[in-house]
Amino acid sequence: PAAPCRPALIPMADVFAGRVLLNRDGEPVDPDAALRNKVVGLYFSAGWCPPCRDFTPILCDFYTELLEEQDPPARFELVFISSDRSAEDMVQYMHALHGEWLALAWSDPYKHELKKKYNITAVPKLVIVKENGEVITDKGRKQIREQGLSCFRNWLEVAEIFQNFPG
Repeated sequence: PAAPCRPALIPMADVFAGRVLLNRDGEPVDPDAALRNKVVGLYFSAGWCPPCRDFTPILCDFYTELLEEQDPPARFELVFISSDRSAEDMVQYMHALHGEWLALAWSDPYKHELKKKYNITAVPKLVIVKENGEVITDKGRKQIREQGLSCFRNWLEVAEIFQNFPG
């Protein structure tokens, strides 16, 4: 029998190829260097959204523990896809609550394609994706709240990225 029709997988570094990703200070970051061979979290969120403002500090702690308190740092990166009402609102939200992760520029219309591609109908939503573009889970927020850091080990296993991860 014919295989079921599935969308073509595109590596995460290629999903953002030619796009400008920004760090928290608004400086451009090369998507290829930042995302290659990592589990990537796509964080669809907005500063005007109370559940987003509630979850973002939890995500910030999770991210900080993975990247700054592990040696070597975990093979994980986050990309914030904003639903803020203006670029100023996005920057304010990032400076107030976000960790040192990346963001797609507010002015980039590609955010609409990403929302469609990952079936984003409400925020906050944290979609966890393998390096090859395959979705590991679209319930990243729920898993972090319920399992803490241990959910990352599961994501690594599914992503087939090998890292000695304590805990």
